[in-house]
Amino acid sequence: MFNRANKKALPIVIGSLLVVAILIAFSTMYGPTPGPVDTNTARTQEGPEAKPAEDSDTDRLVMVFPAGNVPRDLNLVEDKINDYLMKKINATLDIRTIDMGSWWDKTGLMFASGEQMDIIFTAGWMRFGDEIAKGRYLPLDELLDKYGSGIRKLLDPSILEASKVNGRLYGIVTNKEFASSKGLVLRQDLVGKYDIDLSRVKTLADFGPIFEKLKQNEPELAPLQARADRSPLTFMMQYGIFDMLGEGPGVLRREGQSTKVLNMAETPEFMAYAKLLFEWNRKGYLNADATTSKDNEYDAVKAGNAFAYAESLKPGFEIQASRDTGYPMVSVELTKPYTTTADTTSAMFAITRNAKHPEKSMMLLNLLYTDPYLLNLLDWGVEGIHYVKKSDNVIEYPPGIDAKTVGYNLNQPWMFGNQLNSYLWDNENPGLWEEYRSFNEQADKSKALGFVFNPERVKAEIAASLLVEKEFMPAFNTGAQDPEKIIPMYVSKLKAAGADKVVEEKQRQLDRWLANR
Repeated sequence: MFNRANKKALPIVIGSLLVVAILIAFSTMYGPTPGPVDTNTARTQEGPEAKPAEDSDTDRLVMVFPAGNVPRDLNLVEDKINDYLMKKINATLDIRTIDMGSWWDKTGLMFASGEQMDIIFTAGWMRFGDEIAKGRYLPLDELLDKYGSGIRKLLDPSILEASKVNGRLYGIVTNKEFASSKGLVLRQDLVGKYDIDLSRVKTLADFGPIFEKLKQNEPELAPLQARADRSPLTFMMQYGIFDMLGEGPGVLRREGQSTKVLNMAETPEFMAYAKLLFEWNRKGYLNADATTSKDNEYDAVKAGNAFAYAESLKPGFEIQASRDTGYPMVSVELTKPYTTTADTTSAMFAITRNAKHPEKSMMLLNLLYTDPYLLNLLDWGVEGIHYVKKSDNVIEYPPGIDAKTVGYNLNQPWMFGNQLNSYLWDNENPGLWEEYRSFNEQADKSKALGFVFNPERVKAEIAASLLVEKEFMPAFNTGAQDPEKIIPMYVSKLKAAGADKVVEEKQRQLDRWLANR
């Protein structure tokens, strides 16, 4: 995802970054509605990016990001955002949400047709380098210097520049946690009902008896919700056991000191987890529509159709999952926290080649890092309708409203701007942002932390390999076919697509990066 400064300094840098951001987050806040400045609750923007020339035309910006649902009150929130943006940067915002299962098809069509798309969500795990190689994102260095002074002040250069490719900046990194662990999230009521001792769960395989108990006693539920593109296999493989090193085949084993790049499909870990999912599929532990479903896992839980699903975990995640599903949720961590280049760039926004208003797009991004009122409007909706304040920075649902009935429920604060300016819910730990700092500091660090793979020389082989993955990975993720029979076929097709060449190119670039650290 990004090139970066001395990796040994990163834990200190991140710790300092988060402490500073916490002070910013709680120092001053905007009031509930835009209007006359109240010095007790609002902060005035400073610098050239705060307000465009008075005679500039009102510009419509299009912002695209993945979301599992379109909130019922999205238009209401958009109207509030636009009233505010008209005063701040003389612009309006058109929010477009796309389900992750349709993301590549729909955004691909938007790029191909030239449809306006000013700001788009991206990440190291979303083919970031490949999208840059296709020329879909604009370099942001000059725009950031001119219209993003607030971002530059907030983010340490070693974090901000993590999204650099070939020396140029292509994404603005969300200020949040910079590590993750992998595990499963489960309905707490059912854990209690069946007296399940989660302290005995140490590996993914340990969930087998638990799923069997749920299958016998709650036959209408899927013990484990999975999709063709997301399952425990993907979470355990991707950064649980390996650093993926960017797009295409070629991974680095997390444990040990070896820096040898491997084809993940040929590793014993891949075979073991694929066999476990195959076994669970035959026992009926997975949802019957796993290979075809595009629904988010938490929607299945919310509908009362599922018990558990795999996720990337972080401090406070159980509260987030409870809001997403409408049920009290508990998580089981299966890997220690781990920081990779992908984690530090796990949420970014880019400005696209289809952008009609790149300058005001950067102004908008800058506001999301420096303006708590706008950020929380996008995060949580309208005060008094979608939440009420218990204190300056703590919120709860209005009377008669809950996670299932609230009209604005994106629940994606990790995606936008400076998350440390986001309000906390009344059932969250008030020290959550400090927990983020500790979480980052204590995480294991990848041997390739700071390495950014440039796919340009092997983009044809990566594209061909992705087609092979698209053909085979759904079967592995959902346990639909016997891996002992189809993994040899998968490896053979990957090699025919040029996977070995991609592995070699990653090794060449990694070796050069290691030598120059």
